[in-house]
Amino acid sequence: MKEKVMRRSLAVLTVGTVTKLTGLTPRKLRYYEYFELIHPKRSTGNQRQYSLNDVDRLLEIKDYLASGMTMHEVVRVLNKKTSTVSLTTSDTETMSDSTARKIFHDEMLQIGRWNNQDSNNSF
Repeated sequence: MKEKVMRRSLAVLTVGTVTKLTGLTPRKLRYYEYFELIHPKRSTGNQRQYSLNDVDRLLEIKDYLASGMTMHEVVRVLNKKTSTVSLTTSDTETMSDSTARKIFHDEMLQIGRWNNQDSNNSF
């Protein structure tokens, strides 16, 4: 299991490969890096190199944005998810699907409450 985790974190995929796998443009990849949602490694020639974990994260970001979330909401959800994962799991464990769904559900409830407060205050 440890080898599988290690292999998924190896940064060996080029920008061209990642764009084909995710359907994202190189510009969007840089944009997500700017927001510190991904942290690709750099080769000796300073080219970005991505891991399979990075690809998973990019697809997750893409799904959140497609569901109508703003970039700031995505940043908040992923930062909270990352901090929750680091508090509740060790490096060798992965978050269960039910735990991830609960975190997402809680975040969506918070976002809904926040949006309702804004609409109530605007009148």
